[in-house]
Amino acid sequence: MAESLGKSDLKTRQVNLSLIGMTCSSCVSTIEKSLNKITGVQAAVNLAMESAHIIAPLKVSEKDLIAAVESAGYKASAFKGERESFEKSNRLGIRLLLTFALTLPILSISMIESWHQYLDKLLLPIIDSTNQFFAERNYNLTFNYPIAPISIWLVVAMSVLVVIVLAWPIHRAAIKNLLNPTMDTLVSLGSLIALGWSIYSLATYEAKDGMLNVYTEVSASVIFFVMLGRYLEHRAKRKAGSALAELFKLSASEVEVQAAGGNITIPIDQLQVGDVFVVKPGDRIATDGQVISGYTSINNAFLTGEVTPIEINVNDLVYAGSINNNGNILVKATRIGSDTELARITRMILAAQSEKAPAQQLADKISRVFVPVVLLLSIATFTAWYLTQADLAKSITTAVAVLVIACPCALGLATPIALLVASGKAAKSGIVIRSPRSIEKAVGITDAVFDKTGTITTGQMVLLEMTLINNPLTSSSTAISTSELLSYALSIESMDSHPIAVALAAALQKQGVTKFEVSDFEHSTGVGVAARVKSKSSATSKAVLIGSPLSIARATTEFSPKLTDAINSATQRANSVAVLAIDGLAYGVFEIGDQIKPESKLAIERLHKAGINTWLVTGDSESAGISMGASVGIPIDHIFATATPEDKLIFVENLQQKGKVLMIGDGINDAAAIAKSDLSMAMGSGTDTAIAAADITLIRPSLIAVLDALAISQKSVRIIRSNLGWAFFYNVAFIPVAASGNLSPMYAAGAMSLSSLFVVLNSLRIR
Repeated sequence: MAESLGKSDLKTRQVNLSLIGMTCSSCVSTIEKSLNKITGVQAAVNLAMESAHIIAPLKVSEKDLIAAVESAGYKASAFKGERESFEKSNRLGIRLLLTFALTLPILSISMIESWHQYLDKLLLPIIDSTNQFFAERNYNLTFNYPIAPISIWLVVAMSVLVVIVLAWPIHRAAIKNLLNPTMDTLVSLGSLIALGWSIYSLATYEAKDGMLNVYTEVSASVIFFVMLGRYLEHRAKRKAGSALAELFKLSASEVEVQAAGGNITIPIDQLQVGDVFVVKPGDRIATDGQVISGYTSINNAFLTGEVTPIEINVNDLVYAGSINNNGNILVKATRIGSDTELARITRMILAAQSEKAPAQQLADKISRVFVPVVLLLSIATFTAWYLTQADLAKSITTAVAVLVIACPCALGLATPIALLVASGKAAKSGIVIRSPRSIEKAVGITDAVFDKTGTITTGQMVLLEMTLINNPLTSSSTAISTSELLSYALSIESMDSHPIAVALAAALQKQGVTKFEVSDFEHSTGVGVAARVKSKSSATSKAVLIGSPLSIARATTEFSPKLTDAINSATQRANSVAVLAIDGLAYGVFEIGDQIKPESKLAIERLHKAGINTWLVTGDSESAGISMGASVGIPIDHIFATATPEDKLIFVENLQQKGKVLMIGDGINDAAAIAKSDLSMAMGSGTDTAIAAADITLIRPSLIAVLDALAISQKSVRIIRSNLGWAFFYNVAFIPVAASGNLSPMYAAGAMSLSSLFVVLNSLRIR
């Protein structure tokens, strides 16, 4: 599109296209250049996924983008589903089989002298029979014996089928990219030059010339090895993307919803927010929603990487793609389509795959000039050989070998295929790598800074301890059983919305505690709750209070030593305390607080073993920070409390003066520090602000995911470096060998294919 966009067109959207016809990084550069010519468009093309990730103004239609790709000589289609990248049909296998069926006899006839004689004896009588057939019917048509052996003509004819017909997609791509040479340009030129020279030699052959200069087996074998390499590469790439493919297949195609006349099954794209749908045992949950009926356990492995089932009750949230292990549940849809958690993760992975790592950007810059340089080098090789008295056939063969050996396919695949495998492995482990740069940032981390709530802890208030006294005054009139005490507590706490009350009520309900009749309920902010509660065994109601120790102490007799000790212990651990009092006597203490994640201590220990310093910077009180931090193994002098968002930012900046900092958090107050750190990770359960600012999102709630993310990233960097090292070494080492005339084009084609395959197989080691 040549026209410019106005201010009204500043809004953009994300578009993904499937691409057909790419073979190397030069193809990537050509397509990106064509797309980015459209005003306001930012496109990133991924060779490994054969896709384009595009940010385009709303005014730019999908047809405009597809037209831009097609104008560059490639095919594109709307990316209707992420699985399309991995499941689209491929005819390369059939084309490879046909090529092999023709190339094998071409090579055999060319290399085995006895076959020439046998075929000549077999084919020459056919010419006699044909001439006799025409003569008997008075046709004025006669075929003479060819000057060159007829077996050679057969080889050339089969070579034409291979090089011209079966390899036509390669030539078509080369023709469309005359101004932007690609790998197809090199292969096309090499095979056509070898075939053309062979046909010319055969057509001008004289018996006195001696041996024929025919190299059709070279042109056919070049095409065969290139096709074989691409086929194996295609298979390996699909294996590399298998983890992502499994993630993309999680979305349901149909869903059973409740309707006025009974349950009906509808396509998933017809589901609306607010619809109630049925999830049977073994089914995948169709979309994000809230359970309104039933009880079950859910496998959230796709989302968190954890295979341990999660118990699900009424009002709990469930996510698209999760598996219902047992029990029928009814779910009210809250998010559909592209708004689901599964779709959000998928978009982040696709965006990360489409963005280029610094190493890939360098490789792309080299590839843009590499193919033209190789073309010039091939011409120079031919000229040098020809001018040094070598025969024409040798000069052409050597130039073809240079063209074929130098194809930059391995260079183009070195980084994206490794990133594809890394993203897939991370996704299976409950980790979303948002950017390829994140992988490179993970190398050399010296310090890890943690937020407390929601990071090393669960971020949810739970009942940790409870201390109950059945009879504070040792009198028969004041004795109350443990079960009744719990029922009194549940009866009034279930009527309050304070986080402490919610946590206490939830814990008691899970224990099967029953409720009593409540009247005169009253909530006092900052104090607690009070009500009249009547048990089932009593004719009269009792005055029940639950609140802070200070407020309850004012309305009751002195606490017993057992309850006082429980209050002091909870306070030292920086947890909240709720005291239960009935008719002026304190009967119980409930300790409520945030819970340390089970694997937090192990994660900290492993970071220390890896030589990474750990720090806790929290906005909570000093006692809470020291209590939690010390319990997971963070040194006390590395714990900083009552920190504001600005304090966290300054703390990260100060650490960066001495090393490389990783920041892990989950809240809005962590976002600034997350954005500033060298590498950042956000807990998937955290705020959208923190997730948006982070390099890596940990969908799995365990801090072991931090270690897994670092391990995957660091291994990926090593693989990428080895891939690039091999790709550069391969070209630097073998181009001189080919130019010296010591490498047949046939072997050059095999080496080029093996080079690309090596890069793909090496990347699979990340798994």
